[in-house]
Amino acid sequence: MQSAIPSSIQTDQEQFSTRSVSWRLGIPTYIYAVVFSSLCVVWGLLWDIMWHISIGRDGLLAPPHTLIYVGAIVSGLFSAYQILSLTLTKSHPERANAVPFWGVFYGSLGAMFSVWGALAMLTSAPFDDWWHNTYGLDVQILTPPHTILIVGIMTVQFGAMVGVLALQNQYRTPNGTQDLDQNRRATRLKWLFAISAALVLTMLFIMASATMGSGRSHHSSYYITAAIVFPFFLLAVGRASLLRWPITIIAGIYFLAQGLPSWIIQNFPATPRLGPVLNPITHYQPFHFPMLLIVPALVLDWLMHRFDTTTATRRKVSDWVLSGLYAVAFMVVLLAVQWPFGEFLHTSPYARNGFFLGYTSPYNSDPNRTYRFIMAPWNLQSAADFGIGFAKALFYATLSARIGLLWGNWMKRIVR
Repeated sequence: MQSAIPSSIQTDQEQFSTRSVSWRLGIPTYIYAVVFSSLCVVWGLLWDIMWHISIGRDGLLAPPHTLIYVGAIVSGLFSAYQILSLTLTKSHPERANAVPFWGVFYGSLGAMFSVWGALAMLTSAPFDDWWHNTYGLDVQILTPPHTILIVGIMTVQFGAMVGVLALQNQYRTPNGTQDLDQNRRATRLKWLFAISAALVLTMLFIMASATMGSGRSHHSSYYITAAIVFPFFLLAVGRASLLRWPITIIAGIYFLAQGLPSWIIQNFPATPRLGPVLNPITHYQPFHFPMLLIVPALVLDWLMHRFDTTTATRRKVSDWVLSGLYAVAFMVVLLAVQWPFGEFLHTSPYARNGFFLGYTSPYNSDPNRTYRFIMAPWNLQSAADFGIGFAKALFYATLSARIGLLWGNWMKRIVR
């Protein structure tokens, strides 16, 4: 019996299906969705910060909030679909490698994290609205609803990283028989992991930014915060990635992920809606200029190439020794870069432009304040005090690096 579907329609459908598979390179659609969601969440959060320092008052469905919630919805829906398809289709080829949950659901580890993160983010929205209606405007960042939101964001972003890792790690040991499509798929997965990791790095800086403004770059607290946050994460993703210069690439993507929203949004009009208005601005005020992490990242990559591999003539160095080496190198290079660059951003008239963003100032801050363009005395230390603080930073960086290497070893083993 002949098919009732005309052959021309069948051919068109087959061509469309082939083009779709060719574009995706066999990578599940939900992987692209969760990486896109991570981007929406980070850029929505940066926009929300710029909204608060430029406009002040917002509502539940303010444009930045909407972008954040879009990220949560996309991540949750696509990940839930992936989980349900594996759960309801017992013959699904990927079910054997799926992670069982509650004895009922089956899905990838990344999809599980993304669903839970999306639920936490969406739960925080009405909770935050009720909080404002009950207690008024926030006077601090870490209110209960904001804490739930931050946990949800980090879980969604971690889910995106883990989801890509499970597929990328299939190519950790090449079998020598990969065709062109497999090589392209492996390359795309490497870059998707770099993008997802860079978005998490951007989120980490946002959370640490309260103590890492350019005006604090001459104080040891700046480097103590950096020592706790960055070696841990950069070394973990550097060890897990299959790119040749992974930490440098991730730091470069971070630079763009943080910088682009400020460079673009500052050109749009914005006027304060909440008093007192001490700085009568007419356009959005940008966020911090990104840290120059790409320089110490390049040093870390070079050191990993030199010491973190085993050859016929060289045994692998202990991870504790590597932790100390990486920590000292990272912190010394970061100090050499950020000390003068932070001073340039905060004090130089050449930094007060649309690229370096040194002119930014909230609407409720006096534009003529004494320490707007000079280092405040409370952000300066004597050489002895700074030296003691920096010594603590080196110790924290060593512990941070060791945990990062350990976490990187775990991420290398993720396969589902």
